[in-house]
Amino acid sequence: MIARATNLFAFWTVLGTVWAWFIPQHFLWVVDGTFAPFGQSLVSVMLGIIMLGMGLTLSPEDFRRVLTLPRAVATGVALQFTIMPLAGIGFAMMFGLEAGLAVGLILVSCCPGGTASNVVAYLARANLALSVTMTLASTLIAVVMTPLLTSWLAGVFLEIDRWALFRGMITVVLVPVIAGVVLNRLFPKSTARIAVISPLISVLGVVLIVGGIIAASKPLIVEHAGVLLLALFALHATGFGLGYLLSGWLGLAETEQRTCAIEVGMQNSGLGSTLASTPSFQAQFASPMEAALAPVPSAVSAVYHVVLGSLLAAYWRRKRLALIN
Repeated sequence: MIARATNLFAFWTVLGTVWAWFIPQHFLWVVDGTFAPFGQSLVSVMLGIIMLGMGLTLSPEDFRRVLTLPRAVATGVALQFTIMPLAGIGFAMMFGLEAGLAVGLILVSCCPGGTASNVVAYLARANLALSVTMTLASTLIAVVMTPLLTSWLAGVFLEIDRWALFRGMITVVLVPVIAGVVLNRLFPKSTARIAVISPLISVLGVVLIVGGIIAASKPLIVEHAGVLLLALFALHATGFGLGYLLSGWLGLAETEQRTCAIEVGMQNSGLGSTLASTPSFQAQFASPMEAALAPVPSAVSAVYHVVLGSLLAAYWRRKRLALIN
């Protein structure tokens, strides 16, 4: 039952987005500062819990697998941090996005693959073990790469404090993941029971974060919907398409191509939303209006990539069944 509910990630994301759009007051509490656990924003704490859940599901075998699949993992991670960031800056300039939207688009394009990609890889009959390994590798590498790439590319629009981004990545990504791995190592039986429900909790957390930002940013989304939706569609379509084509050109097999396409095309939008919502990141903008725009691309991206990824998975799954029959 839990696994089935988790596999409906795309449905929950779309449902949460529609819900937040029409009844925003049900989601505003996530982002309006009503709750500040441990003196931190609720969004940051929720993302930390999501990353802790990821760590709880990891075992030493997941880390060893990086060494057993070096070529495929290296290819996927390299494509993740080249195709998407370059597409992000390219489409931000091509569509003439305002500074807040442009920086937000670039930020989400520089984020690692999201855990939702593992669900889509499973549905697409891709290489699930490789998907999990790529997500792990890109997440750990992103602690350094996301701040560096964002500050470099978004510098065209705004001077980005890379050290503030780096500290944010340490706090909401690296520390929770490591804590989860350590807990799994020290208390394997207890964490095994928690790991059963942690993917569903992660899904709920991402839906709440995205819903909260959609609810708070509804007027801004309405104002910029046309160009923003086009830019995000172009970003994710490029990620899926080039991820598949270039990984094949580099010699990967069909199932590995599908995995790379999914990993490259699907970003950790929850991370992008969280980083763009932090006070230190928002303080870099010249006006509160520009700052308010920054988390919006990540929130809309979450809907785009799970819908496009799920449609692609359904196509590949039917194609595989047709070949079998």
